Amino acid sequence: MAPKKGAPAEEKVQLGRPGNNLKIGVVGLPNVGKSTFFNAITNSAVAAENYPFCTIDPEESRVAVPDERLDWLNEKVKPAGKTPAFLTVIDIAGLVKGAAEGAGLGNAFLSHISAVDGIFHMIRAFTDPDVVHVEGEMDPARDLEIIHNELRLKDVAMLNKYIDLNQRVIDRMGGGGSVEDKKKKDEFAIVVRVRDWVAKGNDVRKGEWSNKDIEVINSQSLLTAKPVTYLVNVSEKDYARKKNKYLLLIKKWIDENNPGDKLIPFSGVFESNLAALPDAAQRKAYTEEMKVESAFPKIITTGYDSLNLMHFFTAGEKEVRAWTCRKGAKMNEAARSIHNDIADSLIQVDVMKFDELKAAGGEAELKAAGRLLTRSKD
Repeated sequence: MAPKKGAPAEEKVQLGRPGNNLKIGVVGLPNVGKSTFFNAITNSAVAAENYPFCTIDPEESRVAVPDERLDWLNEKVKPAGKTPAFLTVIDIAGLVKGAAEGAGLGNAFLSHISAVDGIFHMIRAFTDPDVVHVEGEMDPARDLEIIHNELRLKDVAMLNKYIDLNQRVIDRMGGGGSVEDKKKKDEFAIVVRVRDWVAKGNDVRKGEWSNKDIEVINSQSLLTAKPVTYLVNVSEKDYARKKNKYLLLIKKWIDENNPGDKLIPFSGVFESNLAALPDAAQRKAYTEEMKVESAFPKIITTGYDSLNLMHFFTAGEKEVRAWTCRKGAKMNEAARSIHNDIADSLIQVDVMKFDELKAAGGEAELKAAGRLLTRSKD
C-alpha cells in the first residue's frame, strides 16, 4: 500500500549494528603490509614479522579523526583541553585461500572480521624479494578475488547453518500459524533470499533490501554487509612519484565488481618511516623532501565516513570536544554519545551551524544575527 499523501517517508534502516562506538578492521592476505600500516597509524608495537600468521589475536587501537573545525574551535575558545573524535582500528591477521574452510586459522580470523563494522581491504602493489607473497607471483586482481570469495563463502556457510537449523520448524508450520509463526516464516524467507544472492557471487551490501530485510540481515552479522575501503600499499618510490603499474588494474577490478567503493593508495614504508621520526619538524622536513604528505588523514576520514558516522561539537572553558554519532541521528540519539542521562532528559537544545559560527566570528555575533537555532529531540 502506498503511503498516504503528505505522510513522512519511511526512514531507511542502515545496514550494520546501531551505535556510535563502531570499529573498522584491516583485512587482506598475509604479507601485504597490514601490521606495518597498523603500527604506523597507531604508533603501537604489533609484531610485523615476515610470515603469514604473526598476528594471531586482533590488535585494537583508537586513532584521532582529523577535523579543521575542531582546530578552529580550539583556537577560538582556548579551552583547557581538546578531544577529537576517534576511529577504532583493528589489525586482523592475514586470510589465505580456503580460510572459510579453516585454512591458515581462517575460521578464527573470519570471526574477528565479524566483530567489526567496516573493512579496510589492503592490497599489495609492491615487489620486495625479502617479503614473500603467499600466492607466489604478484597478481592484485587474484588477491582481491581471494579475499572477497572467502568472505562470501563464510556468509553462505553462516546462512546455510541458520537455514538447516530452522527448515524443519518452518515446514511444520505449514500455511497457517500465529502472528509469531508468520514472523518466523518471513524471516526464514529473507535469509534464504539473502543466501541465494551471496551464493551467486554478490556482496550483501550491494543488494537492494527493504527495511524488513535489513533488520534480518543485521541480526546475522554478515561479512559482506560491511562497507569496504580499499587501501593499496605501494612502494615508497611509487608513492613519491605517484605512479604504480598495478593501480589501474585494481581500479578496474573495483569499478567492475564493487562500483562506488573508495580506493586510496599509500605506502606502508613511507608511513612507517614518517611515524618513526621523533618530532613534527623532522616529519615536516621528510614530507618536503619526498614531496608527498601522509595518506593517513584521508584514510581515517574515509573509514569514518564509510561507517556512516559524523560528529558534533561542544565547546566551553574546560574542553572543546568532537562527539561521534550516526548520520541522521536525532538529537537524543546524538546526546547518548555524551551521557545516557542527558539523552533521556533532553527536551531541546541550542544549535549553531559551524560555517555560520565561523562566518559570524563567534557565538555572541551569531546570536545577534538571529542564527542561534533551537531544536527539539525529534
